[in-house]
Amino acid sequence: PCATSLLQDPIPSRAARRQTPAQKLRDELRRLVGESWSEELERDVPRAWQRHGDLVLLSEDSLRAAPWEKLGPVLWETVASALGARRLARRGRVLPDGMRSPSVTLLLGQDGWVEHMDNGIRYTFDVTKCMFSPGNITEKLRVASLPCSGEVLVDLYAGIGYFTLPYLVHAAAAFAHACEWNSHAVEALQRNLVLNGVQDRCHIHHGDSRQLELQDVADRVNLGLIPSSEEGWLGGLKKGTGGVLHIHHNVETFPTPAPLQAPVLRAELGSPEGANSDGEAQHPMEDGGKEALGARIRPEWQRWAESTAARIRGLLAELHGQPWRTSILHIEAVKSYAPHVHHLVLDLECRPTLP
Repeated sequence: PCATSLLQDPIPSRAARRQTPAQKLRDELRRLVGESWSEELERDVPRAWQRHGDLVLLSEDSLRAAPWEKLGPVLWETVASALGARRLARRGRVLPDGMRSPSVTLLLGQDGWVEHMDNGIRYTFDVTKCMFSPGNITEKLRVASLPCSGEVLVDLYAGIGYFTLPYLVHAAAAFAHACEWNSHAVEALQRNLVLNGVQDRCHIHHGDSRQLELQDVADRVNLGLIPSSEEGWLGGLKKGTGGVLHIHHNVETFPTPAPLQAPVLRAELGSPEGANSDGEAQHPMEDGGKEALGARIRPEWQRWAESTAARIRGLLAELHGQPWRTSILHIEAVKSYAPHVHHLVLDLECRPTLP
């Protein structure tokens, strides 16, 4: 009898145990569709996604083929079940509204609010209203390690607090002025400050940072806007002592023969963008770039940094009516944004020259 029961209830095969979530999803969908399965449907099954708690966010180009529509809600219930989720949403194109608003559709579930833990910091946001870019994790970790004790930070493009929170929670900034014009991001930022117990050390300025009167307050200014943060370059440094600007920018790099790529400085680089073996996108590309980051500062990056330093030196001298000096502290390559385009951060120290 024991032998019979073992045969009737076999333990899963080694192959079944090794099955990835992407394979499990394909098999479940194939069972659901039955004899109508086709190469078109096979190609349309997602192989990567983002997970936020019990919500899975699918890429915009998955499960779009016409035959899926006939299945109705059972399709989304099957996908969620196969991926161990309760809610499901699909990413659309980022809207050209100046706020990088996502056009995300909720496919299963009543509400898009999710919580995400990143380096000991809790973020909550509505996936249908706000962007969350895991690709910036290396920069969030880096600013968390900066020595900011006693400093006042101005974060000119704060979003839901991607950088404001690491500065306050881990880098021990004394106070932050967080500027954001998207009301959905402001709502999430308010919640995130409370979630992390730092609401008393931050003032949110809701509006266009170009029209805010934030002069002569900052020891450090975070300029986390790409492709260019140029409009905020003069945003708020103390005129008597200056401080550090963290300038985000997309810089184009043209491939050149190896001998011409002489190293100038080291860049501290994170892991290349991609997905893990489970299919969950760890650092998804913002714009489809596949180029791996090299390990050294490229000449184009150094030229951009030097040109930016010179321009800002001139702008500060003009603004304050006295000479300033600027020093390049560090160039960080955050990620490949598109083929031959890299998202960089320049740490630029700016100080008034004493008479």
